[in-house]
Amino acid sequence: MSESRRPVVLVVGAGDATGGAIARRFAREGYIACVTRRTADKLEPLVARIRAEGGEAHGFGSDARSEEAVVALVAQIERDIGPIEVAVFNVGGNVRFSITETTERVYRKVWEMGCLAGFLVGREAARVMLPRERGTILFTGATASLRGAAGFSAFAGAKHGLRALSQSMARELGPKGIHVAHVVIDGAIDTPFIQERFPDRYALKDRGGILDPDAIAETYWNLHRQPRNAWTYEQDLRPWIEPW
Repeated sequence: MSESRRPVVLVVGAGDATGGAIARRFAREGYIACVTRRTADKLEPLVARIRAEGGEAHGFGSDARSEEAVVALVAQIERDIGPIEVAVFNVGGNVRFSITETTERVYRKVWEMGCLAGFLVGREAARVMLPRERGTILFTGATASLRGAAGFSAFAGAKHGLRALSQSMARELGPKGIHVAHVVIDGAIDTPFIQERFPDRYALKDRGGILDPDAIAETYWNLHRQPRNAWTYEQDLRPWIEPW
């Protein structure tokens, strides 16, 4: 593999808000944006937008819960597109059920989406970054990463696990040149979902009361650009109005 090729940012879970904004932010800096969702056709508007803004982007339909799929994805990008310098795991999986109504299937599925998938993406990213002794791996967390709330046992379990994973990876990979960071997103994000389902919360937008995906993306970019002598492991983002 030629090290002269342009670097890649891999965003796993590149939705219409945070993940897409992160991909666009890195693409503006000259990174090739490789973005994934379980269905590739949903990525077409994001890929088209990045290209219209002068960047390079490639979309992949990939299930981050599948070891075979993640291994193949990383190998394909490294072989055909460029070296992965930044890997962002941005998969959600938030659901709400009382503990007595949480089925084994629900709990397992949420854990697979929010934690197992993060392990697979983080492991494969580390494997290609270690020989180069550089790279950044960023995990998107949530309020549930720090505390469980009533009705969110599955989501909190997955996000707690993801945070523990990222801590272990940061301690192991930091001395080897790879920056691992965990970002706690504590608050509602400006998305169509929030606008449609929680109109009262969305009404706070004009007061700066919900998170702007572009502002979140700026934090991810700044984390990647930190010098090694002042790395951040964990950063929390919330609107000023959010209680904590």
